[in-house]
Amino acid sequence: MTADCPTPHHEDERVLLGHGAGGRLTAELLDTLVLPALDGGAGAMEDAALIPGHGDLVVSTDSFVVSPLFFPGGDIGSLAVHGTVNDLAMRGAWPLALTVSLIIEEGLPLPELRSLLTSLGKAARAAEVPVVTGDTKVVGRGAADKLFINTTGIGRRHSALRPSAALARPGDVILLSGPIGLHGTTILSTREGLGFDSDIASDSRPLHHLVRTLAPLGTDVHALRDPTRGGLAASLNEIARDSSVSVEIAEGSLPVPTPVAAACDLLGLDPLTVANEGCLVAFVAPTAADSALTALRSRPEGYAAQRIGEVLPDGTPGRVVLSTLVGSRRVVDMPLGEQLPRIC
Repeated sequence: MTADCPTPHHEDERVLLGHGAGGRLTAELLDTLVLPALDGGAGAMEDAALIPGHGDLVVSTDSFVVSPLFFPGGDIGSLAVHGTVNDLAMRGAWPLALTVSLIIEEGLPLPELRSLLTSLGKAARAAEVPVVTGDTKVVGRGAADKLFINTTGIGRRHSALRPSAALARPGDVILLSGPIGLHGTTILSTREGLGFDSDIASDSRPLHHLVRTLAPLGTDVHALRDPTRGGLAASLNEIARDSSVSVEIAEGSLPVPTPVAAACDLLGLDPLTVANEGCLVAFVAPTAADSALTALRSRPEGYAAQRIGEVLPDGTPGRVVLSTLVGSRRVVDMPLGEQLPRIC
């Protein structure tokens, strides 16, 4: 006589905050659910896509759910403009138009909404991109967290620039346009009342003027990415994966502001995985590295640009390695999820 073993019971799978964090959980969600449902093809996962049949036009869409709505250095309104403009810029595109859709929770004070929309409009005018259409919805109390903003951007690529996450090559020099970790630590400090926000502010700003300075280098600019969700670690892993190359960066070259380093040490965070909103990482041909660095430093938003690493001529494809200050080397993994949810 044999006994039948009961079938193991599994709870229904659920969406987690980490699925929207830009790390491995996001990739799993895209690969197993989103892309198959939408007939998405294989290829590099870019910040913005070329419009079929219009080779020079680029489109990007993004949703902003940051908490809190206001923070040192910005707010959800200006962040929505900057984030979308930057996604277009990472494909070498100049913004032509934006759409803005609002999902407002019942009970949001009108003065707050007015302030946020004023900030959004000011950011769009400063970026020289018109808001051409949009939509407004109001949901019941508890159905949203005060305000969510969705934006779509249309841009036109510079004639000389064709960057892609799939175009990094062995020998490429890796440049970073500015300090890392400012946005994420600012949001966390403001949200939790930790007090670090008296020393730091978000780096939220548009980067399309900075990218334009690289246009004279043309196709020597192989890949661009703004390290937002998942931080620099996620961006480097995405490019290494999509280009099938091995990347090495030097810890001593990473520009981590002292208040950010202190906050990360106290909270057990890795600055490499903390979100940014005002810097970019560029993979450029070695012969163009010095010119690219000079071009980035010519703009206020790139004055602190520096070389942080290179693409190895050999090594494990898709792997990112950090050369540490003590002379060792460690693998920099793609973050599983976002250490700090609701960051953008």
